[in-house]
Amino acid sequence: EEIQRETAYPDGKVEKVLKNGCHLIFFPNGTWKKVGSDGKTVTITFFNGDVKQIMPDQTVIYYYADAKTTHTTYSDGLEVLQFSNGQIEKHYPDGKKEITFPDQTIKNIFTDGQEESIFPDGTIVRVQRDGSKTIEFNNGQRELHTSQFKRREYPDGTVKTVYMNGQQETKYVSGRVRIKDKDGNIIMDTKL
Repeated sequence: EEIQRETAYPDGKVEKVLKNGCHLIFFPNGTWKKVGSDGKTVTITFFNGDVKQIMPDQTVIYYYADAKTTHTTYSDGLEVLQFSNGQIEKHYPDGKKEITFPDQTIKNIFTDGQEESIFPDGTIVRVQRDGSKTIEFNNGQRELHTSQFKRREYPDGTVKTVYMNGQQETKYVSGRVRIKDKDGNIIMDTKL
């Protein structure tokens, strides 16, 4: 672009005004700033390779050169971080976070402390604030983990519970109940 005017300042800064209306400002440390002809689009290229762009709608895009990470902040408060490994994080204004990992696992962190992870195979893991966990498998099975027990529910209605003391209890749809001690010995079986 053709230069319309060039000004050198005592602090070492140089400003160039281009005929198309853009302003280029060069700083002594190697950082430079471009202000678009609209006066609203600003790009700052820092001496370390980082780049900050401010768009007319006030969206701010910051690229961290060393980390190869882009951090975009939208005018509505949504922040999106894109990492070089493919991970993407969305931080919503209400405090919710959504992380998409390179393997396409999606983790949601809610403002009330609950978490939900959705794996590529369809498995869903939900963690409550108290630490209890529900796992829904793509084969229809469901597991519940608490501080007291782990319980697996099968699609046929069978429910197997393993307590913290090692005791196991299996309840079948037929009404049959089988209880084993921590060593696997049957201590009760109500065969119907």
